[in-house]
Amino acid sequence: MRQPPSTRSIVTIPSLDGLRAVSIAIVFLAHSGLKGIVPGFFGVTVFFFLSGYLITTLLRIEFERSGDIGLVDFYVRRMFRIWPLFYLVLIVATLLTWLGAYGPPLPLDPTLVFMQFAHLANYAIVKAGWYLGRSPESWVYWSLAVEEHFYLVLPVAYLAMLKARWPARKQATAFLALCALTLVWRFVLVFAFDASKERMYVSTDTRIDSIVFGCILAVVYNPVLDEAPCSERWLKRLWFPLGLVVLVASFLPRQPWFDQTLRYTVQGLALLPVFLVAVRWPEWWPCRPLNHPWVRTVGVLSYAMYLVHTTVIRLVEQVTESRLALGLLSAVATLAVSYLLHRTVEVPFIEWRKRLRAGRSKAPATPVDERSAPLSGR
Repeated sequence: MRQPPSTRSIVTIPSLDGLRAVSIAIVFLAHSGLKGIVPGFFGVTVFFFLSGYLITTLLRIEFERSGDIGLVDFYVRRMFRIWPLFYLVLIVATLLTWLGAYGPPLPLDPTLVFMQFAHLANYAIVKAGWYLGRSPESWVYWSLAVEEHFYLVLPVAYLAMLKARWPARKQATAFLALCALTLVWRFVLVFAFDASKERMYVSTDTRIDSIVFGCILAVVYNPVLDEAPCSERWLKRLWFPLGLVVLVASFLPRQPWFDQTLRYTVQGLALLPVFLVAVRWPEWWPCRPLNHPWVRTVGVLSYAMYLVHTTVIRLVEQVTESRLALGLLSAVATLAVSYLLHRTVEVPFIEWRKRLRAGRSKAPATPVDERSAPLSGR
């Protein structure tokens, strides 16, 4: 039997840093010249799922320990975790564009730039395309916008469920209903309004289910909090490989309508058993590489890597035309810059946040390592 969260201390959730590393690797390879081979869009889907699972698990544990969720504390934690690096890199990228670091200086549209700073980068893409009027390599901020919108709504909605004493299955049903409504909405937009690929790919209202599928795993059959839905044998020998097969199969259809409607739902469902097994049995041989120290280190750096990798790739493109050299030099430079930013920006702000919280609250320390960051892939 699993111990209740009130009687144990959870520091990290196994395999999550490794899954972050897999996500950023997929995204980086796609953006560094292998877009036609590596499905970069899948990296963001994995990370959306991870964020939904992790954040909802954190909120669930907090409520089960204290009977409440500190909404102010939650939003302050998110601000300290996301915003310092978010704004630093965005300001630098915008200045590089204005100064002509990528070639001739590009005109900046104040409205579009403001939308990026206001966490509306996804709808800036819908409005004006991927690159017009802002730093050409800051388009990856669209997925951060989706996550920020999720952070804004989820704690309030989930706390309402918990205060109403909804059982776990009813919570999961509500989340699943939201996923189903999102799928229906995608079909309506594609077939009734001929919505563009960009509209379907980056908008919060069409991509939120990729995060909500992670919420479902957090509230029912959570691999760190609940009993498994079936035997270990069935999960390892049937559901885990079945999830992987479905994920691979989801890349095979070439019809645009499938890409813009069903693909996200199929992948979200397939990730449920994959995450469950990877987190619950991290020492099992298929999951063991996710917990290797070097892989986990890349996972820790993944947020900074996500923010800077497109700018680094664009700058390296100015000095080499070789795809191999571009990939290798960009990888080394991205890791180096990300490590520097992690040590000089992320860690100090995280420590400052902990000191502030300890000084003004007697609430228990956050029981989950909540490193959570959006990734993007096209």
